[in-house]
Amino acid sequence: MTDDFINHFFKLAAAAMKPVLDSWGAGDLAENFTLEPASQRGHGDLATGIALVAASRLKRPPRELAAKLISAMRDSNELNDLARCEVAGPGFINFFFNDGALMEAVQDSLAQGAGFGSVRPAARSRKILLEFVSANPTGQLHVGHARYAAYGDSLKRIIEFAGYRFSREGPLEAANVTTEFYVNDYGSQMDIFGRTLAARYAEALGMPAEFPEDGYRGDYPRRLAALIKEEIGGELAGQVSPSASPSAVAFFKQRGCEIVLSEMRNLLQQFRVRFDSWFSEAGLYESGQAAAAIGELRTRKQIFDKDGALWLKTAARGDDKDRVLIRSGGEPTYFASDIAYHSQKLARGYDRLINIWGADHHGYVRRMQAAFAALSHDPDKLEIIIGQLVNVIEQGERKQMSKRAGTMVTLEELLGSIGIDAARFFLVDRSHDSTLDLDLEKAKQKTEENPVYYVQYAHARISSILRKAAAENIPASEPHGGGLERQERELILHILWFPVTAAAASTTHSPQRLTAYARELAAVFHVFYHNCPVLKAEPAQAAFRLELCRLTRNVIARSLDLVGVSAPEQM
Repeated sequence: MTDDFINHFFKLAAAAMKPVLDSWGAGDLAENFTLEPASQRGHGDLATGIALVAASRLKRPPRELAAKLISAMRDSNELNDLARCEVAGPGFINFFFNDGALMEAVQDSLAQGAGFGSVRPAARSRKILLEFVSANPTGQLHVGHARYAAYGDSLKRIIEFAGYRFSREGPLEAANVTTEFYVNDYGSQMDIFGRTLAARYAEALGMPAEFPEDGYRGDYPRRLAALIKEEIGGELAGQVSPSASPSAVAFFKQRGCEIVLSEMRNLLQQFRVRFDSWFSEAGLYESGQAAAAIGELRTRKQIFDKDGALWLKTAARGDDKDRVLIRSGGEPTYFASDIAYHSQKLARGYDRLINIWGADHHGYVRRMQAAFAALSHDPDKLEIIIGQLVNVIEQGERKQMSKRAGTMVTLEELLGSIGIDAARFFLVDRSHDSTLDLDLEKAKQKTEENPVYYVQYAHARISSILRKAAAENIPASEPHGGGLERQERELILHILWFPVTAAAASTTHSPQRLTAYARELAAVFHVFYHNCPVLKAEPAQAAFRLELCRLTRNVIARSLDLVGVSAPEQM
């Protein structure tokens, strides 16, 4: 694709201002200034504060510097799209575009189709491994997992669409993202799970059973045990009462894990989240990869023995203390598994590893980075994103959640309550590093108060307009020769800001930028619709407004798709 309108203008303005900035010793600003939508109606189409930044360096009046920069742009032969630019306030520069340039931009953007706003295609896309959700296969997915699932899947979609910045100062590059679910199917929690199911199986057979003190409670383990009973009948009756044998625990652990993972996979697919791979923690030990990673650290003299345990030297690499890898009893820690897993990830040849972890992992980041460096890997290849919690609000009350007690709000319950679209939209509509209060009553509303309904309604309304236009045989045409109405102009400018928004959502890992953008675009369109007749306008104007409607619909649909939300044509 060619540069979008905003970025193309940025490059032309930068080129025009650079000689002046160079003469001031501030040439770097030509690549680092920002363009923003005008803050108030009548203050232009775009604005920049570049003169204010330069003035703070040069200790000169910003309005004086702004005037010199404007003069350089007026002298440029390339900035033909500008009607005028002027100094405003303390030294802002406001830009006003020609109507014809904006109308042509609509045609150019529409011609790009689904590619409008996407990264330039590349002969070789770099590879990213994105890990998220990564739940223990001991129970159902809850709303916390749902938030990480919606966020991670949206991030994959956005990166593949808008590109990824592999270095701090580098450009957005095309990237292929592989998504992975890390299955925590090894260790003590799985043994507890196996003993829980064995006890519930015995109860289902009407036999006495010793329920583990730290076992998983709630209805879900009973349901799993009942499913297994349907499969094997009373085959293991002699091995589960009053306590379970080791072989029975191993069986229930394995079969229970298989059932849970199958249900997780099906539910996540219903939620429009499909993982490219499911990686087993237990497989690290069965294959010898965990032992190999420990051996590599020993060869590099990064581990030591103390008090019968095996430790990694993480304090020397920024952690607050050294960390245990193998406990004195011979049991590996989660940390040992994670080191082996990340070593295995890198062996697969990815250019970047991105982990999305839950809020309870915040203190874990530094030690993982230390371990990554200890294996002599480039620390910049690993990126760890920490998400925050979800509070479910129902009828003004916060629901209490505990996975072990079986009182959590599950993903299945959430989808049954508010549906897939509302769940996907609301779960990414706030920054991942902020606690999210999910109001179920608001998410169910079919009014403007519900943002996802509001945006989808705009898409459906445009679809209705286009259906009527087709029925009335209103043709498309080139931009008409007249001027633009204010509401047309505002809609066009908002649409042209989409590529910038998508790029920002990718570089900052912020899907909420797209949900906010979609709400704003829907609102601007509704104002346009009420003030600018489409089907009843004179023919040339109607044709252009239909083109504008088509482009608006495309951008709304793309914005929703990037966060996993559908764009219905009828509501």
